[in-house]
Amino acid sequence: MTSGRVISMREAIAEALRLEMRRDPAVILLGEDVAGGAGRDAEGLSEAWGGAFAEYKGLYAEFGADRVLDTPISEMGYLGAAVGAAITGLRPVAELMFVDFIGVCLDPIMNQAAFAHYMSGGRVNVPLTMITHIGAGVGMAAQHSKMLYSLFAHIPGLKVVAPSTAYHAKGLLTAAIRDDDPVIFCVHKLLLGQSAHVPEEAYEFPIGRARIAREGRDVTLVGAALTTSVCLQAAKALEADGVDAEVVDLLSLAPLDEETVLASVRRTGRAVIVDEGFPRCGLAVDVAALIAEHAFDHLDGPVKTVTAPPAPVPFSRPLELAFMPSPDRVRAAVLELM
Repeated sequence: MTSGRVISMREAIAEALRLEMRRDPAVILLGEDVAGGAGRDAEGLSEAWGGAFAEYKGLYAEFGADRVLDTPISEMGYLGAAVGAAITGLRPVAELMFVDFIGVCLDPIMNQAAFAHYMSGGRVNVPLTMITHIGAGVGMAAQHSKMLYSLFAHIPGLKVVAPSTAYHAKGLLTAAIRDDDPVIFCVHKLLLGQSAHVPEEAYEFPIGRARIAREGRDVTLVGAALTTSVCLQAAKALEADGVDAEVVDLLSLAPLDEETVLASVRRTGRAVIVDEGFPRCGLAVDVAALIAEHAFDHLDGPVKTVTAPPAPVPFSRPLELAFMPSPDRVRAAVLELM
C-alpha cells in the first residue's frame, strides 16, 4: 500500500490541480461552474462550488478568476478556446462535465487537438488536459451516463486515461497536465467518493502503464475505472469456487499497456475482459482481439467479455443496475470458462 493520508478521489483531483497550478503559472482551469457561477467576486469566494462534482473546491479562492474560469454553456466554445490556449503557450485543464456532451464539441478535440502536432510536422504541441465524467450508477439516465472512453482511444493523437483509485487519479492527472500531448482524463462518477492512501507531494503515474491489482494463477480479469473494482470483487467471490483470479487494471486506454495484459494472460491461460462501455467497437473487444492475436497459443479457452448491452442507459434503478457489469456476471463468465 502506498503511504500517505487517506483521501477521496475527488480530493486527490483537486490536490493534483492545486499543486500543478502552484508549480506552473501556465496551468489554468476552465469549464462550466468550475468556480460556481460566472462573475463571482471576492465576497463570493467561500460559496464557490468547485464544479458540479466539487472536485475543484478551493481553487478559485487561491488562484482567482484569471486562472479558474467559469465559461458560458458552450462546450464547443470553451474547448476550442482551450485548444488555442494550449497551442499558444498555456497548459489548460478543461472540464467537459459529462462525456456525453462530446457530441456538441468533438471537432476541436478530434480534428484540432489530436492532429495539430502531426500536421505541423512536430512544430506545434497541444498540452491540453480534458477532464470528463463517465459511467452509470447514479441515476442520470441515457444522456449523462455513458462511458465513451473507447471513442477517444480510437483517435490517433489523443492519450486516454481512466483512474481506478485516488492514488492513481492524482498521479495520472499530474502526468497529464505535464504532458505535451492532449490527454483525456476520464473520471467514473461512482469513484469520486472512494478513498485511498495518497502522498501529499506531487508525483506522476506514467501514462501508458497498467498495473496488476491482484495476482492470481487461473484466469486474468481485465478492467478499467469502475470495472477494476468489479473485477476485484469477482476475484474475491471466486475464491470460494477454488479459482485464483488475477486482475489487470488498465489505467490507460491509449497508449495501452499491451505487454502487461499479454504477460498476465500467458501466465493464466484464460481471460475475461470487463467493460461498462457498449460492446461494439469498444474497449472489451479491442483487448480481446489483442489477446487472440498475440497470446492465442497460451489460451486454454475462448476470451470472454462482460459489457453493458447495446442499449441506452436506463433511468430505472433496477434496470440501471442490470445494465452495468456486476461481480456476479463476471463470476459466471469465469466459471463457464473454467
